[in-house]
Amino acid sequence: MRLVGIAVLLRMADVLHAFAIMEKEDVFKKTPCPAFLMFDNAAYLADMSFELPCKCKPEGVTSVVWYFQKNMGSQQTKVLTDFDGTMFLDSGHIRVGSDMLKRFSIRMFSLIVFKAQVEDSGHYLCGTKKGDFFYGYDVDVQPSKAIIVAFEDRSQHPQKDHKEEHFSVFTTFWDWTKCDRCGVRGEQRRIGLCYVKSTYLYPRYRTVPTDVVSCGSRAVPGRFQGTIRLRKPEVVIRSCLTPCVKRKSPEEGVVSISNVIANVGQKPWLPKVPIQFHKQLLGSGLIIACPGARPEHAVAWDKDSTRLYRTSFLTGVNKSMRVFIDHGNHLHIRFTQLDDRGTYYCWCEGQMVAGFRLSVGFQGHRRRTLDDPETRYAIKAILTCYVLITMVFVGIHVSRCCCYVFRCTPME
Repeated sequence: MRLVGIAVLLRMADVLHAFAIMEKEDVFKKTPCPAFLMFDNAAYLADMSFELPCKCKPEGVTSVVWYFQKNMGSQQTKVLTDFDGTMFLDSGHIRVGSDMLKRFSIRMFSLIVFKAQVEDSGHYLCGTKKGDFFYGYDVDVQPSKAIIVAFEDRSQHPQKDHKEEHFSVFTTFWDWTKCDRCGVRGEQRRIGLCYVKSTYLYPRYRTVPTDVVSCGSRAVPGRFQGTIRLRKPEVVIRSCLTPCVKRKSPEEGVVSISNVIANVGQKPWLPKVPIQFHKQLLGSGLIIACPGARPEHAVAWDKDSTRLYRTSFLTGVNKSMRVFIDHGNHLHIRFTQLDDRGTYYCWCEGQMVAGFRLSVGFQGHRRRTLDDPETRYAIKAILTCYVLITMVFVGIHVSRCCCYVFRCTPME
Protein backbone atom coordinates (compact mmCIF):
# COMPACT_ATOMS: atom_id res chain seq x y z
CA MET A 1 0.00 0.00 0.00
CA ARG A 2 2.91 2.40 0.74
CA LEU A 3 4.41 1.73 -2.71
CA VAL A 4 1.03 2.38 -4.32
CA GLY A 5 0.69 5.64 -2.40
CA ILE A 6 4.17 6.78 -3.45
CA ALA A 7 3.40 5.94 -7.09
CA VAL A 8 0.17 7.95 -6.93
CA LEU A 9 2.01 10.97 -5.44
CA LEU A 10 4.69 10.83 -8.14
CA ARG A 11 2.01 10.61 -10.80
CA MET A 12 0.23 13.64 -9.35
CA ALA A 13 3.51 15.60 -9.32
CA ASP A 14 4.05 14.80 -13.02
CA VAL A 15 0.51 15.93 -13.82
CA LEU A 16 0.97 19.22 -11.95
CA HIS A 17 4.31 19.84 -13.70
CA ALA A 18 2.73 19.17 -17.10
CA PHE A 19 -0.16 21.48 -16.23
CA ALA A 20 2.29 24.25 -15.29
CA ILE A 21 4.07 23.87 -18.63
CA MET A 22 0.75 23.90 -20.52
CA GLU A 23 -0.31 27.03 -18.63
CA LYS A 24 3.00 28.68 -19.51
CA GLU A 25 2.58 27.76 -23.16
CA ASP A 26 -0.90 29.33 -23.15
CA VAL A 27 0.72 32.59 -22.00
CA PHE A 28 3.13 32.41 -24.93
CA LYS A 29 0.23 31.88 -27.36
CA LYS A 30 -1.47 35.02 -26.06
CA THR A 31 1.71 37.14 -26.34
CA PRO A 32 2.92 37.45 -29.93
CA CYS A 33 6.62 38.15 -30.48
CA PRO A 34 7.42 41.61 -31.87
CA ALA A 35 8.44 41.80 -35.51
CA PHE A 36 11.32 44.12 -34.55
CA LEU A 37 13.35 43.21 -31.46
CA MET A 38 12.81 45.74 -28.68
CA PHE A 39 14.35 45.97 -25.21
CA ASP A 40 12.41 46.43 -21.98
CA ASN A 41 14.20 48.61 -19.45
CA ALA A 42 14.63 47.24 -15.91
CA ALA A 43 16.65 48.73 -13.02
CA TYR A 44 17.87 47.08 -9.82
CA LEU A 45 20.20 47.83 -6.93
CA ALA A 46 23.48 45.93 -6.61
CA ASP A 47 23.43 42.65 -4.63
CA MET A 48 19.76 42.08 -5.44
CA SER A 49 18.41 39.10 -7.40
CA PHE A 50 16.12 39.58 -10.38
CA GLU A 51 14.08 37.47 -12.79
CA LEU A 52 13.64 38.10 -16.52
CA PRO A 53 10.74 36.16 -18.08
CA CYS A 54 10.88 35.23 -21.75
CA LYS A 55 7.47 36.70 -22.54
CA CYS A 56 7.13 35.23 -26.04
CA LYS A 57 8.44 32.40 -28.21
CA PRO A 58 7.28 30.49 -31.32
CA GLU A 59 5.06 27.45 -30.77
CA GLY A 60 7.64 24.96 -32.03
CA VAL A 61 10.33 26.04 -29.55
CA THR A 62 10.54 23.78 -26.47
CA SER A 63 13.63 25.30 -24.83
CA VAL A 64 15.19 28.75 -24.85
CA VAL A 65 18.75 30.05 -24.73
CA TRP A 66 19.62 33.26 -22.90
CA TYR A 67 22.38 35.53 -24.21
CA PHE A 68 24.15 38.47 -22.58
CA GLN A 69 25.72 41.41 -24.41
CA LYS A 70 27.37 44.29 -22.60
CA ASN A 71 26.78 46.68 -25.50
CA MET A 72 24.53 46.42 -28.53
CA GLY A 73 26.32 44.86 -31.50
CA SER A 74 29.26 43.67 -29.42
CA GLN A 75 31.11 40.57 -30.62
CA GLN A 76 31.56 39.39 -27.04
CA THR A 77 28.38 37.49 -26.21
CA LYS A 78 27.93 35.17 -23.22
CA VAL A 79 25.64 32.16 -23.50
CA LEU A 80 23.77 31.76 -20.20
CA THR A 81 22.45 28.21 -20.55
CA ASP A 82 23.40 24.58 -21.02
CA PHE A 83 21.29 24.59 -24.25
CA ASP A 84 18.60 22.52 -22.56
CA GLY A 85 17.26 25.08 -20.10
CA THR A 86 17.84 22.71 -17.21
CA MET A 87 20.58 24.47 -15.22
CA PHE A 88 19.61 25.13 -11.59
CA LEU A 89 21.55 26.84 -8.83
CA ASP A 90 20.99 27.17 -5.10
CA SER A 91 21.03 30.90 -4.29
CA GLY A 92 22.27 30.13 -0.78
CA HIS A 93 25.60 28.94 -2.19
CA ILE A 94 26.21 32.02 -4.33
CA ARG A 95 28.95 34.41 -3.22
CA VAL A 96 28.81 38.15 -3.81
CA GLY A 97 31.12 39.22 -6.63
CA SER A 98 31.41 35.81 -8.29
CA ASP A 99 31.24 35.52 -12.07
CA MET A 100 27.78 35.92 -13.60
CA LEU A 101 28.03 32.48 -15.25
CA LYS A 102 27.97 31.04 -11.71
CA ARG A 103 25.09 33.20 -10.48
CA PHE A 104 22.21 32.43 -12.82
CA SER A 105 19.47 29.87 -13.20
CA ILE A 106 16.82 29.11 -15.85
CA ARG A 107 13.37 28.08 -14.67
CA MET A 108 10.32 27.80 -16.91
CA PHE A 109 12.06 29.79 -19.69
CA SER A 110 12.83 32.65 -17.25
CA LEU A 111 16.36 33.81 -16.40
CA ILE A 112 17.17 34.38 -12.72
CA VAL A 113 20.36 36.25 -11.78
CA PHE A 114 21.40 36.03 -8.13
CA LYS A 115 23.19 38.87 -6.29
CA ALA A 116 23.56 41.06 -9.35
CA GLN A 117 26.59 43.32 -9.69
CA VAL A 118 27.13 46.55 -11.63
CA GLU A 119 29.07 44.55 -14.24
CA ASP A 120 25.88 42.58 -14.99
CA SER A 121 24.29 45.65 -16.61
CA GLY A 122 23.66 45.15 -20.31
CA HIS A 123 21.37 43.44 -22.81
CA TYR A 124 19.74 40.08 -22.07
CA LEU A 125 18.22 38.28 -25.04
CA CYS A 126 15.93 35.24 -25.10
CA GLY A 127 16.33 33.06 -28.19
CA THR A 128 17.34 29.70 -29.64
CA LYS A 129 20.57 27.81 -30.24
CA LYS A 130 20.67 29.14 -33.80
CA GLY A 131 20.70 32.75 -32.62
CA ASP A 132 17.05 33.68 -33.30
CA PHE A 133 15.97 36.23 -30.69
CA PHE A 134 12.41 36.60 -29.37
CA TYR A 135 12.61 39.05 -26.49
CA GLY A 136 15.17 41.41 -24.97
CA TYR A 137 15.86 43.35 -21.78
CA ASP A 138 17.99 46.39 -21.05
CA VAL A 139 19.11 45.80 -17.44
CA ASP A 140 20.64 48.56 -15.34
CA VAL A 141 22.25 47.48 -12.04
CA GLN A 142 22.99 50.62 -10.05
CA PRO A 143 25.81 50.62 -7.44
CA SER A 144 25.08 50.56 -3.72
CA LYS A 145 28.50 51.68 -2.47
CA ALA A 146 28.03 55.38 -3.26
CA ILE A 147 24.34 55.42 -2.32
CA ILE A 148 23.03 58.60 -0.66
CA VAL A 149 21.33 58.10 2.71
CA ALA A 150 18.68 60.39 4.20
CA PHE A 151 17.25 59.98 7.73
CA GLU A 152 13.73 61.36 8.08
CA ASP A 153 14.06 61.55 11.88
CA ARG A 154 16.87 64.09 11.37
CA SER A 155 14.78 66.14 8.90
CA GLN A 156 16.95 65.05 5.97
CA HIS A 157 15.37 64.99 2.53
CA PRO A 158 16.05 63.17 -0.76
CA GLN A 159 17.86 64.78 -3.68
CA LYS A 160 16.02 67.36 -5.72
CA ASP A 161 15.24 66.77 -9.38
CA HIS A 162 17.82 68.09 -11.83
CA LYS A 163 16.60 69.60 -15.09
CA GLU A 164 18.58 70.36 -18.24
CA GLU A 165 17.48 71.68 -21.61
CA HIS A 166 16.97 68.26 -23.23
CA PHE A 167 16.48 65.95 -20.23
CA SER A 168 15.69 65.80 -16.52
CA VAL A 169 17.09 63.47 -13.84
CA PHE A 170 15.08 62.34 -10.81
CA THR A 171 14.73 59.53 -8.26
CA THR A 172 11.94 56.97 -8.30
CA PHE A 173 11.33 55.39 -4.88
CA TRP A 174 10.03 51.92 -4.13
CA ASP A 175 7.45 51.27 -1.43
CA TRP A 176 8.47 51.38 2.22
CA THR A 177 9.67 48.07 3.61
CA LYS A 178 8.02 46.48 6.61
CA CYS A 179 9.13 47.55 10.06
CA ASP A 180 12.27 45.50 10.70
CA ARG A 181 11.41 44.88 14.39
CA CYS A 182 8.21 44.29 16.33
CA GLY A 183 7.29 45.26 19.86
CA VAL A 184 10.15 47.78 20.02
CA ARG A 185 11.22 50.74 17.95
CA GLY A 186 12.30 49.63 14.51
CA GLU A 187 13.27 51.17 11.18
CA GLN A 188 11.93 51.23 7.64
CA ARG A 189 13.81 51.70 4.37
CA ARG A 190 12.76 53.13 1.06
CA ILE A 191 15.12 52.56 -1.88
CA GLY A 192 15.22 55.04 -4.74
CA LEU A 193 16.86 54.50 -8.14
CA CYS A 194 18.02 57.09 -10.65
CA TYR A 195 15.84 57.73 -13.73
CA VAL A 196 15.99 60.14 -16.65
CA LYS A 197 13.21 61.64 -18.77
CA SER A 198 13.95 62.83 -22.29
CA THR A 199 12.47 62.84 -25.79
CA TYR A 200 15.91 62.04 -27.25
CA LEU A 201 16.06 58.41 -26.10
CA TYR A 202 16.91 55.73 -28.64
CA PRO A 203 13.65 54.33 -30.07
CA ARG A 204 14.70 50.67 -29.92
CA TYR A 205 14.13 50.64 -26.15
CA ARG A 206 10.59 50.20 -24.81
CA THR A 207 9.89 52.62 -21.96
CA VAL A 208 7.03 52.67 -19.44
CA PRO A 209 6.05 55.43 -18.87
CA THR A 210 6.93 57.03 -22.17
CA ASP A 211 10.36 58.68 -22.53
CA VAL A 212 11.52 57.51 -19.05
CA VAL A 213 14.37 55.04 -18.47
CA SER A 214 16.89 54.32 -15.74
CA CYS A 215 20.06 56.38 -15.72
CA GLY A 216 22.30 53.48 -16.73
CA SER A 217 20.15 52.43 -19.66
CA ARG A 218 21.70 52.14 -23.12
CA ALA A 219 18.77 54.18 -24.39
CA VAL A 220 20.32 57.36 -22.96
CA PRO A 221 22.48 59.23 -25.52
CA GLY A 222 26.17 59.41 -24.70
CA ARG A 223 26.20 63.21 -24.61
CA PHE A 224 23.92 63.14 -21.55
CA GLN A 225 26.04 60.69 -19.54
CA GLY A 226 28.41 63.30 -18.06
CA THR A 227 25.69 64.91 -15.94
CA ILE A 228 23.66 61.77 -15.31
CA ARG A 229 26.60 59.85 -13.82
CA LEU A 230 26.75 62.33 -10.96
CA ARG A 231 23.32 61.18 -9.78
CA LYS A 232 23.45 58.34 -7.24
CA PRO A 233 20.80 55.95 -5.88
CA GLU A 234 19.16 56.88 -2.60
CA VAL A 235 17.78 55.26 0.52
CA VAL A 236 15.50 56.95 3.04
CA ILE A 237 15.27 55.58 6.59
CA ARG A 238 12.68 56.37 9.25
CA SER A 239 11.60 55.00 12.63
CA CYS A 240 8.55 52.78 13.08
CA LEU A 241 6.71 50.80 15.76
CA THR A 242 4.71 47.64 15.01
CA PRO A 243 3.11 45.18 17.49
CA CYS A 244 4.25 41.57 17.37
CA VAL A 245 1.95 38.88 16.05
CA LYS A 246 0.79 36.58 18.82
CA ARG A 247 2.10 33.08 18.41
CA LYS A 248 0.14 29.96 19.23
CA SER A 249 0.62 28.74 22.77
CA PRO A 250 2.16 25.25 23.17
CA GLU A 251 -0.09 22.24 23.45
CA GLU A 252 -1.28 21.03 26.83
CA GLY A 253 0.99 17.97 26.80
CA VAL A 254 4.08 20.06 26.11
CA VAL A 255 3.23 22.44 28.96
CA SER A 256 2.77 19.56 31.42
CA ILE A 257 6.10 17.98 30.46
CA SER A 258 7.82 21.37 30.89
CA ASN A 259 6.24 21.76 34.34
CA VAL A 260 7.42 18.29 35.37
CA ILE A 261 10.99 19.15 34.32
CA ALA A 262 10.76 22.42 36.25
CA ASN A 263 9.57 20.61 39.38
CA VAL A 264 12.28 17.95 39.22
CA GLY A 265 15.13 20.37 38.69
CA GLN A 266 16.02 23.67 37.14
CA LYS A 267 14.16 24.36 33.91
CA PRO A 268 16.58 24.19 30.96
CA TRP A 269 17.35 27.36 29.04
CA LEU A 270 15.56 27.49 25.68
CA PRO A 271 16.67 30.06 23.09
CA LYS A 272 14.07 32.27 21.47
CA VAL A 273 15.42 31.48 18.01
CA PRO A 274 17.92 28.97 16.56
CA ILE A 275 21.45 29.84 17.72
CA GLN A 276 24.63 29.24 15.75
CA PHE A 277 27.95 29.16 17.61
CA HIS A 278 31.13 30.53 16.07
CA LYS A 279 34.65 31.21 17.32
CA GLN A 280 36.55 34.07 15.71
CA LEU A 281 40.24 34.83 15.98
CA LEU A 282 41.23 38.06 17.68
CA GLY A 283 42.00 40.83 15.20
CA SER A 284 40.41 39.17 12.16
CA GLY A 285 37.41 40.36 10.14
CA LEU A 286 33.92 38.85 10.19
CA ILE A 287 30.78 39.24 8.06
CA ILE A 288 27.45 37.86 9.36
CA ALA A 289 24.48 37.28 7.03
CA CYS A 290 20.88 36.87 8.16
CA PRO A 291 19.54 33.44 7.07
CA GLY A 292 16.99 33.66 4.26
CA ALA A 293 17.23 37.45 3.96
CA ARG A 294 17.81 39.36 0.74
CA PRO A 295 18.93 42.99 0.25
CA GLU A 296 15.38 44.16 -0.43
CA HIS A 297 14.07 42.68 2.85
CA ALA A 298 13.66 44.57 6.13
CA VAL A 299 16.54 43.27 8.27
CA ALA A 300 17.73 44.44 11.70
CA TRP A 301 20.53 43.40 14.06
CA ASP A 302 20.82 43.32 17.85
CA LYS A 303 23.77 42.53 20.08
CA ASP A 304 22.38 40.92 23.22
CA SER A 305 19.92 43.61 24.40
CA THR A 306 21.50 46.49 22.41
CA ARG A 307 19.72 47.60 19.22
CA LEU A 308 22.06 48.25 16.30
CA TYR A 309 20.06 50.94 14.52
CA ARG A 310 21.06 52.11 11.06
CA THR A 311 21.11 55.71 12.21
CA SER A 312 24.32 54.84 14.05
CA PHE A 313 25.63 51.66 12.39
CA LEU A 314 24.87 52.06 8.67
CA THR A 315 27.97 52.03 6.50
CA GLY A 316 29.09 55.51 5.54
CA VAL A 317 27.65 57.23 8.63
CA ASN A 318 31.14 57.32 10.12
CA LYS A 319 34.29 56.52 8.13
CA SER A 320 36.07 55.12 11.21
CA MET A 321 33.35 52.58 11.98
CA ARG A 322 34.60 49.14 12.99
CA VAL A 323 31.13 47.55 13.32
CA PHE A 324 28.60 48.49 10.64
CA ILE A 325 25.69 47.25 8.51
CA ASP A 326 26.01 47.41 4.73
CA HIS A 327 23.21 48.02 2.22
CA GLY A 328 22.96 44.27 1.61
CA ASN A 329 21.88 43.81 5.28
CA HIS A 330 25.16 42.12 6.30
CA LEU A 331 26.75 42.86 9.68
CA HIS A 332 30.50 43.62 9.41
CA ILE A 333 33.00 43.43 12.27
CA ARG A 334 36.49 44.67 11.44
CA PHE A 335 39.47 43.60 13.56
CA THR A 336 37.48 41.56 16.05
CA GLN A 337 38.09 42.51 19.70
CA LEU A 338 37.31 40.81 22.99
CA ASP A 339 34.34 43.08 23.70
CA ASP A 340 32.67 41.84 20.47
CA ARG A 341 31.78 38.61 22.26
CA GLY A 342 28.07 38.04 22.70
CA THR A 343 24.93 36.92 20.89
CA TYR A 344 23.90 38.76 17.73
CA TYR A 345 20.22 38.45 16.87
CA CYS A 346 18.83 38.87 13.36
CA TRP A 347 15.37 40.22 12.52
CA CYS A 348 13.79 39.68 9.11
CA GLU A 349 10.50 41.24 8.02
CA GLY A 350 9.61 42.15 11.60
CA GLN A 351 10.34 38.73 13.17
CA MET A 352 13.43 37.56 15.04
CA VAL A 353 14.68 34.59 13.02
CA ALA A 354 18.19 33.62 14.16
CA GLY A 355 20.97 34.17 16.65
CA PHE A 356 24.73 34.11 16.32
CA ARG A 357 26.78 33.36 19.45
CA LEU A 358 30.24 34.81 18.90
CA SER A 359 33.30 33.95 20.97
CA VAL A 360 36.70 35.52 20.39
CA GLY A 361 39.91 33.58 20.92
CA PHE A 362 43.59 34.34 20.71
CA GLN A 363 45.47 33.37 17.62
CA GLY A 364 48.00 30.57 17.80
CA HIS A 365 51.29 30.33 15.94
CA ARG A 366 50.76 29.91 12.21
CA ARG A 367 52.45 30.93 9.01
CA ARG A 368 51.19 34.10 7.40
CA THR A 369 50.20 34.12 3.73
CA LEU A 370 49.62 36.93 1.27
CA ASP A 371 45.90 36.11 1.26
CA ASP A 372 45.47 37.16 4.89
CA PRO A 373 43.86 40.61 5.22
CA GLU A 374 46.23 41.44 8.09
CA THR A 375 49.25 40.68 5.88
CA ARG A 376 47.90 42.85 3.07
CA TYR A 377 47.20 45.70 5.49
CA ALA A 378 50.73 45.46 6.94
CA ILE A 379 52.35 45.40 3.48
CA LYS A 380 50.27 48.38 2.38
CA ALA A 381 51.19 50.35 5.51
CA ILE A 382 54.91 49.54 5.14
CA LEU A 383 54.97 50.50 1.46
CA THR A 384 53.09 53.74 2.18
CA CYS A 385 55.59 54.70 4.91
CA TYR A 386 58.50 53.78 2.62
CA VAL A 387 57.15 55.98 -0.18
CA LEU A 388 56.62 58.90 2.20
CA ILE A 389 60.12 58.58 3.70
CA THR A 390 61.62 58.36 0.20
CA MET A 391 59.76 61.48 -0.91
CA VAL A 392 60.95 63.40 2.16
CA PHE A 393 64.52 62.17 1.64
CA VAL A 394 64.55 63.14 -2.04
CA GLY A 395 62.92 66.49 -1.28
CA ILE A 396 65.53 67.37 1.33
CA HIS A 397 68.43 66.54 -0.99
CA VAL A 398 66.87 68.41 -3.93
CA SER A 399 66.39 71.51 -1.79
CA ARG A 400 69.99 71.30 -0.53
CA CYS A 401 71.30 70.97 -4.10
CA CYS A 402 69.24 73.96 -5.20
CA CYS A 403 70.58 76.06 -2.32
CA TYR A 404 74.14 75.00 -3.15
CA VAL A 405 73.71 75.88 -6.85
CA PHE A 406 72.27 79.29 -6.11
CA ARG A 407 75.01 80.12 -3.62
CA CYS A 408 77.82 79.03 -5.95
CA THR A 409 76.47 80.83 -9.03
CA PRO A 410 78.91 83.76 -9.85
CA MET A 411 77.47 87.23 -10.06
CA GLU A 412 77.62 88.82 -13.53
